[in-house]
Amino acid sequence: MPQRKGLENCTVGSGFILLGFSDHSSLQGLRFTVFLLIYLLVLTGNSLIALITVLDSSLHSPMYFFLRNLSILEICYTSVTLPKMLVGFLTEDGRISFLGCAAQLYFLVLLGSIECLLLAAMAYDRCIAICDPLHYTLIMSRGLCIRLVVGSWVAVVPVQVGQTYQVFTLPFCASHDLQHFFCDVPPLLELACADTFLNQVMLYTIILVFAILPFSLIVISYIKIIREILKIPSILGRDKAFSTCSSHLGVVTLFYGSATVAYLKRRSRESVDTDKYLALFYTVVTPMFNPVIYSLRNKEVRIALKRLPWTK
Repeated sequence: MPQRKGLENCTVGSGFILLGFSDHSSLQGLRFTVFLLIYLLVLTGNSLIALITVLDSSLHSPMYFFLRNLSILEICYTSVTLPKMLVGFLTEDGRISFLGCAAQLYFLVLLGSIECLLLAAMAYDRCIAICDPLHYTLIMSRGLCIRLVVGSWVAVVPVQVGQTYQVFTLPFCASHDLQHFFCDVPPLLELACADTFLNQVMLYTIILVFAILPFSLIVISYIKIIREILKIPSILGRDKAFSTCSSHLGVVTLFYGSATVAYLKRRSRESVDTDKYLALFYTVVTPMFNPVIYSLRNKEVRIALKRLPWTK
């Protein structure tokens, strides 16, 4: 009960201040313009990918079903952080309410965890397509694809509700200045004036289950894919087989590369700026490049884009 009282006195009324990229205030206008353009690119690119996978019948396959879900997820993911950041650049006010911070954290970790599971499902899809093409349509049925996507949401939602509740029942009686451009678990735990051991255990357990385990499945899938590709006698056949999964591999590298370093490396005062730029990669840069990667590396997507009414 005393902790709860501290929570009400110190946190609910005052909220937090997202320091973000508040240094060099003279650059705020330029930063607003750059991030606004990035946000518009994310919305436009991912919306186009989602649209063509619905409208073009040639893209009604499991691979593009997952890609459509990934594109919608990326739009939601960036919309959790970028609009608030843009407002901060305009107003030079990084304040965020207690409930606003809780909502931002919840949706950020929710969508991030689901993306990890979705990337694993996409790797499994490519593995079956290359390693067992004769049974591909039988194994990757529409029912299984839907179950994989819905199952990801069902598995993640209650866990992230629990983590968000656990974080925001801590007493925040120190500085309310968050050294980040969005509300995230590690910087919030640094502001708590109570023992955060259980929160750390919860955080790393979630990372293990919803990030490292899916990544392990992705690695296993690609080991099987590479073994199968190496069995193909012609170089042209190998290139064609690898081209079907190279886009996914690029997205996995971008997303997991930055997120893994950001969450698993030791945080320090000296690494604050590095942490912010790493977070930019998996929350902003990866969603921006996803449509580019899939359109440049995927012939079917390029053809479908040319079939859109306004491109004729």
